[in-house]
Amino acid sequence: MSRFESELLRRLGEIQSANLDRHLRRLDSPQQPGIQTGERAFQNFSSNDYLGFANEPSIKAAATEAVAKFGAGSGSSRLICGSLAPHHELEEAIATFKAQPAALSFSSGYTAALGTITALVTKADVIILDKLSHACTIDAARLSGATLRVFAHNDVEDLERLLSWARQRSRDNKVLIVTESVFSMDGDVAPLPQIADLKDKYEAWLMVDEAHATGLYGENLRGLAEAVGVSSRVEIQMGTLGKALGSAGGFICGARPLIDLLVNRARTFIFSTAPVPAACAAATAAIQLLQTSTGKLRRKALFDRVNQVCTRLPALAKPVPSPILPVIIGDEAAAVAAAGALRERGYFIPAIRYPSVPRGRARLRLTMSASHTTGEVQSLLDVLNTLGINGAAVTPAPPSA
Repeated sequence: MSRFESELLRRLGEIQSANLDRHLRRLDSPQQPGIQTGERAFQNFSSNDYLGFANEPSIKAAATEAVAKFGAGSGSSRLICGSLAPHHELEEAIATFKAQPAALSFSSGYTAALGTITALVTKADVIILDKLSHACTIDAARLSGATLRVFAHNDVEDLERLLSWARQRSRDNKVLIVTESVFSMDGDVAPLPQIADLKDKYEAWLMVDEAHATGLYGENLRGLAEAVGVSSRVEIQMGTLGKALGSAGGFICGARPLIDLLVNRARTFIFSTAPVPAACAAATAAIQLLQTSTGKLRRKALFDRVNQVCTRLPALAKPVPSPILPVIIGDEAAAVAAAGALRERGYFIPAIRYPSVPRGRARLRLTMSASHTTGEVQSLLDVLNTLGINGAAVTPAPPSA
C-alpha cells in the first residue's frame, strides 16, 4: 500500500471513529415519496422536492423536448458559444417570477454563491454572516479574502454590534450581510425586516439565500422576502432550482448592473461549461407551473402535511411553518442508530451530522412534500411514536476533545 493510500485510510479512520462517516445510497427510482433502492422500497421523508415537481410530467416533458432540440450538453461556457436559448429563457422567467430587473443562472446554488460573493467584495471589505449560514456562503466569504465576522443566529443585536464595528473601522469600504431566509437544517426563518433596517442604517448590502423559501412563501410564491415585504430592499437575491422547483441549478437576481458585473467577474460562471439545456428547460417549466393555480394548491397540500406533523409532535412547530422539521438527537452515534431503526421499518431519513450541523446537534431532518398523503404521514408518526422519537430537543452533547 502506498503512503498516499495509507494517509487516506488514516483520515477515513478518524472520520469513522467519530461516527461521521458517510456513504452514497443509490436510488433506483425517481425522486418521490416512495423510492426504491435495489430490491427494497422506502418511504422518503428526506427530500427537498417540497412541491413534488421533480417527477412532474409536464416538467419532464420540457426537459425531454430540450434534449431533442438542443442536445444533451451545452458544449462550452456561456461566454464562448454555450449560451443557448434555454439559458436565456430561464433567466427571463426567473426575473419575471421574482419581479426583479434581471437574473443569472448557475450550475448550482453553491457556484452561484461562490461566484457572486467573490465578484462583489475584496480584501478591503467586510462580510457579516449568520452563524448558521450555508457552507456555500461561508466558503465564498473565506475565498473572497474579505474580513469575515459571524453574528449569533438570528440575533439582530449582535448583527448591529458587528455593523457598528465595521463602520467604525471604515466608512468607505463595502459591508455585505449574508443570511438564509429559511435555514436549511433548522427550518426557522431569518428576521428579514429587522436585518433590512440595519442594512439601511449602516449603509451595507444584503444578500439573502432563498433556497428553501422560493416557491413556498409570499402571495406570488417568490419567497420569504416577498412574504415579509422586503424584496425591494434586498440587493442580492439568491435561490436554487433543485428544491421546490424540482430541477437543478442556482440563480442570482437583482439590478441589471449586478447581473452584468457577474457575467464579467463571477469566475464560477465564466469558467464553467453552461448548464445542460434539459435542466434549464425543466426549471423554466417549473416556474411557469408554479405561477398557475397548481402552485398554490401544492403549497397548501405541503403545509397541510406540515401541520399534520406538528399537531402530533408540537415540539417541531415553529412560529413560521416550514417543511423542514428537525428532530434533534444530539449524539452522532445515536442519530445514526435512529436513522437505522427507521430504515429497518422502511423509512428513508438519513442522520444529519457534523459538519452539516454543529457538533453535538446531530438530527433526523424530516422534510414534507406536497406529494405525501395523509396516510403516509400518519404511518411515519406512528413509527416515530413506537421508537420513542417525539421531536423534543435534547441537551447538546459536549464537543469531543
